[in-house]
Amino acid sequence: MIKSLIARFQKDESGATAIEYGLIAGLLSVAIIVAVTAVGGDLTTTFEAISTALTGGEGEPT
Repeated sequence: MIKSLIARFQKDESGATAIEYGLIAGLLSVAIIVAVTAVGGDLTTTFEAISTALTGGEGEPT
C-alpha cells in the first residue's frame, strides 16, 4: 500500500508543471517591468521636449 502510494507520488508531475509555469510567468513579468522602465524614461524625455517646444521654453502652458 505505501509502496504504491510512493510510486504514484513519484510519477505525478502536475506540481512540477505548475512550478515551471510559475517560473515562466515570473521571468515574463521581470522582462515586462524592465522594458516598461526603459521605454518610460525615453517617453518622459520625449514628452518634456514636446512640452518645451510647444510652450517656447517658458515652462508650463497656461
